[in-house]
Amino acid sequence: MASSHYNTDAGLEIKTRSVEQTLIPLVTQITTLINHKEKPKKSEKTLRAIQRVGQAVSLAVGRFVTVGEAIANENEELKEEMYFACQEARRAGECIAQLTDVGAFDQPESDTRATVYTDKTGMIKAARLLLSSVTKVLVLADRVVIKQIINSRSKVLATLEHLEKVSSFQEFVQIFSQFGNEMVEFAHLTGDRQNDLKDEKKKARMAAARAILEKCTMMLLTASKTCLRHPDCESARINKGGVFHRMRLALDQVIEIVTDSRQNGDNEIHPNSIYADIKEFKQCLKAKEATEDMELAIIKTQQCMSELRRELQNTAVESTGDLLRCYTEHVVLKALKVSGVEANLEALAECTCKLSEHKEQLAETSRLLRHVSGTEPLAITCLHAEETFQVVGPQIISAAQTLALHPSSKIAKENLDVFCEAWESQLNDMSILLKEINDVFEGRRGEKRAYLSLPRPGKHTANLKTVKAVKLDAEEQAKIAKLGLELRLHTSDVDAETERWEDQDNEILRQAQSMSSMAYSMYLFTRGEGLLKTTQDLFHQADIFAEEGLRFHASLHSLSNQLEEDEKAALMVEAERFPTLCQQLQMTSKTPVHGKAATFAKVDTSIQETKNVMTVLMKILSLCYKLLKKCQVDQTFMDSPHSWRGNQLQTVANGESLDGKNTDTFGVKSLERHMANLTFLESK
Repeated sequence: MASSHYNTDAGLEIKTRSVEQTLIPLVTQITTLINHKEKPKKSEKTLRAIQRVGQAVSLAVGRFVTVGEAIANENEELKEEMYFACQEARRAGECIAQLTDVGAFDQPESDTRATVYTDKTGMIKAARLLLSSVTKVLVLADRVVIKQIINSRSKVLATLEHLEKVSSFQEFVQIFSQFGNEMVEFAHLTGDRQNDLKDEKKKARMAAARAILEKCTMMLLTASKTCLRHPDCESARINKGGVFHRMRLALDQVIEIVTDSRQNGDNEIHPNSIYADIKEFKQCLKAKEATEDMELAIIKTQQCMSELRRELQNTAVESTGDLLRCYTEHVVLKALKVSGVEANLEALAECTCKLSEHKEQLAETSRLLRHVSGTEPLAITCLHAEETFQVVGPQIISAAQTLALHPSSKIAKENLDVFCEAWESQLNDMSILLKEINDVFEGRRGEKRAYLSLPRPGKHTANLKTVKAVKLDAEEQAKIAKLGLELRLHTSDVDAETERWEDQDNEILRQAQSMSSMAYSMYLFTRGEGLLKTTQDLFHQADIFAEEGLRFHASLHSLSNQLEEDEKAALMVEAERFPTLCQQLQMTSKTPVHGKAATFAKVDTSIQETKNVMTVLMKILSLCYKLLKKCQVDQTFMDSPHSWRGNQLQTVANGESLDGKNTDTFGVKSLERHMANLTFLESK
């Protein structure tokens, strides 16, 4: 095949989606150019079209190279390599322009001048050179992004060291303000990098490191204030030291990920799970010359391993769910706070023992979940959960000891509250993790995207062009994280409710699943993840979510007409709340706002109102399930066909490329914009 002639250099490893997405259309277009159909008689129109292609290539490559050379001028260590790659790209562009020059076709047939028709080998060589050189420029530009992350981390680390050594509140406030600004910049860079990474394991590790830094920033503030207020308190010093140590480890992990500095140590960092070992064992159970008895034995062994894996998964999920339900009320944390405020050292010691037991149980449960996680990214998240419980548990204890020694200290009380909130947050994350692991085993992991609704080409997109679409910064995401987590828990409840239904083709059920998936995408937005990249994406999703809610309400009316009067009245009491909530959300999503504060307020309101809709949806679904069980509604209603599923899938197909467009702001984005001009040939 022709495509084999212009693979990029083997040594150029593409690690990010932005570079990959930039190159994919280029590869496609060059393939089209090389594989053009040769005709004995070439019309004037064809010749002129070929010439325009060559000129477009030459001009686009020239602009592309200009951007690359500008990056080279700003980065001395890349200057030589970048200039060389740019020269190669320029030479390849000029060669393609020459091979498509109309003037070459005006020469006599005996003329030896090469053209795209007479020198296909030359065109292939030029195409290979262009792809190779453009890839080099993009990969080198990507190294600039890595450099930015490293430099940003160095600034954060230096300020962190200053913070650890301050001895006065005034100095602390001044340096912490600087630290906050540097952390926001670091969060932006690492967030973009996380979304851009191709390797799912690295993406999961980056997410874990960024989560630590996000949560530890508030811990660092209160722990440092407590230590400054009570400088002679040993427990306060231990508490503060633990936070600084954990932040440094997380900063180191980010650098390891972006630089691949521990690439060979992955097996040590992330040991294999039992699930992975069983899976590998079932690939390995093969024999080239197996007898019939041996083949039968292999099949039976595979069946046993599958049953073992299933039993292990069921046991892990059930025991984890039971454990999390036991800790829902946070009894031990409340008792710790009371014993600290009352300076009751005996009660504090008792609570400390109980929390230590809980810590070990949760850490052990995290290890168990890792073995049944089903995917490597989820296994990494389980390791992160285990580490968090192991670290935060002792930090809560040291914070409680400090409060018990200084029971009237508001700062010490605030510090204990922050660490307890971190524990509660990790328990919530554990619930979400449990649901995601179960989804993998039940084969539902891909369904979330199947119901997503994003702006499509056409009227929606045209209307959106007049509105400025922005992303939430790290501070805004931190503010909205709790609300987003609450929304995620609501989607988990709805998903759990829908799993009870025997008839998965029920129209009401499918509409509820659609709404749950849209709400899930809005939750991902609060974390800076998923397909919704900007506030405008979020508002459009909220609008579509509300529309689906109104359709859901119409389906409820159809159902109610088939019920007895008592059942109908019970259903409509809940159902009539739905239109008001959905219409309010639509109004919010369409209300124009100006300014950063107003936009964030609109985001906050949209998430809150979506959560309110999901609360009512959960109640209605539960009631519908009971009524359908009782009344055995006519099957014709339950089997009614609907066309939305295909439309939603088409929407995802149209919007899927958003995942690859979250590029950095230090060169690759400019290069990608210029690369869009490399339109080599328009196929009709």
